[in-house]
Amino acid sequence: MDGIYYKEWSAVLDRAMEFKRYGHSGVPVLALPARGGRFYDWENNGMPEAVASLLHAGKVQLFCADSIDGEAVLNGDIPVRRRAEMEEKYFVYLTAELAPRVLALNGAAKDAKLWCVGIDLGAVHAVNCRLRRPKLFAGAIGLSGLYDVSRFLGNAADDLVLRNAPLAYLAEEGLVDKKLLAKAEENSLLLCAGQGSYEGDALVDTQAMADALTDCGLPVHLEVWGSDVSHDWYWWGKELGMFAQRIFG
Repeated sequence: MDGIYYKEWSAVLDRAMEFKRYGHSGVPVLALPARGGRFYDWENNGMPEAVASLLHAGKVQLFCADSIDGEAVLNGDIPVRRRAEMEEKYFVYLTAELAPRVLALNGAAKDAKLWCVGIDLGAVHAVNCRLRRPKLFAGAIGLSGLYDVSRFLGNAADDLVLRNAPLAYLAEEGLVDKKLLAKAEENSLLLCAGQGSYEGDALVDTQAMADALTDCGLPVHLEVWGSDVSHDWYWWGKELGMFAQRIFG
């Protein structure tokens, strides 16, 4: 499926960032790639086709964003603090630059909200956007998320690490508006993981994330798929297609 390509300057990141748009109207959905991935991974792996009926019907408009994982969370050549700074800059890019741009391209009404969906590390960013900016993001879908960022950044003692570690910061006070989030519907935050090949860490983290949200009194819908569901695009497409139809269909 062909999309419209954009390359626009980010003042926050001090570089040009790329993204693609699919669909002509509907609920704007910001899509984030897997660990170390690029914006074109969604198209190359058939994800727009997974929601093709919704795109064609004007019920969803998909915006596939780029990542900077290689310069941030995955960059072992720089200190943890610097990696955390880049993570926070990426969050600001998504929420203060790209999200408003998405809403403008979508032609959304004033005060409209968008959704966010992510895969693997992209799921962490998606959930982080929803939890930290609930007035901007109506909901999020996290597929095979790796929410325990300590495996990449160590413990969350650093304040910037903590701000981008939803599994850790839910135990703290003041970082998210729990009273506002508690009023949301269950389907405003959907988490899913399989039990197949290479899903071990994602399964553990997804269950832990759901438990942490529940312990805080925050609504979440958790689905654990079968032992044949592996950590790959085929299954992420199946999951996205089902959840998108449920929410936007």
